[in-house]
Amino acid sequence: MSNAEEAVATLEELGLTEYEARCFVALVRLSKGTAKEISQVADIPRSRVYDTIERLDRKGLVSVQQTEPREYKAVSVDTACRRIREDYDSRINAAENALGQLEEPDSRDDEGMWAITQKEHVTERIVMFLQEAEDTIHYLVPATDVAEQRILEDLASAADRGVDVYIEVPTEEDRETFAAAAPVADVVVAPDLGTTNEVYSEWPAQLLLVDQQAIVAAGIKESELPDVVNEMAIWTYGRDHGFAVWIRELLDDRLGDR
Repeated sequence: MSNAEEAVATLEELGLTEYEARCFVALVRLSKGTAKEISQVADIPRSRVYDTIERLDRKGLVSVQQTEPREYKAVSVDTACRRIREDYDSRINAAENALGQLEEPDSRDDEGMWAITQKEHVTERIVMFLQEAEDTIHYLVPATDVAEQRILEDLASAADRGVDVYIEVPTEEDRETFAAAAPVADVVVAPDLGTTNEVYSEWPAQLLLVDQQAIVAAGIKESELPDVVNEMAIWTYGRDHGFAVWIRELLDDRLGDR
């Protein structure tokens, strides 16, 4: 795929129509041009150039020079990208607002057990629960590499706003790292986390309990690809089923033993 075709495809993914993307890319390549020239470079019917350029003009992506024949010029790439980003963000915000109106504010239809099979989604779920924390956070991290910067930042933020944050890590070096990231949190070394057992080529990665009800339990598994490790998890929100009861009991026992 040529650079021009790749640019067209990317602009389409960002919300432009095929003709809009082709006309804009053509103008970037031409610097400025007439409808005839745009038609030839963009490889679209000349009759469609006029309405397409009009839409691009409304979007602030082209300038129109009142000459005969009329000439058109693309705005700078930086300006175009900024305006496309603003339009894209506004669409996302509109969708978020519209979808938010459909949710029942106090409903918890997600109660139950749910699986996560992608590492970034595991992190997103943990971050969401940390940001919602009001009273307590208990976080065990046998595999400290999975604790991304976003998680460390939200642990610190929760502690700063008065949430009781208790973190268990396997080594003193890990304790120093987490304590530096979240100074107000209570970070302790739990040597047993460094001796977790492999089960079917999987190992415990992180376990989170927030406000005695939101739970994320994650494990890691070696991939067939070199130096690639996959993370998967289950999560739940609620107090009324066996998994949540057991996790609360086991973690409370750990607190009592320390």
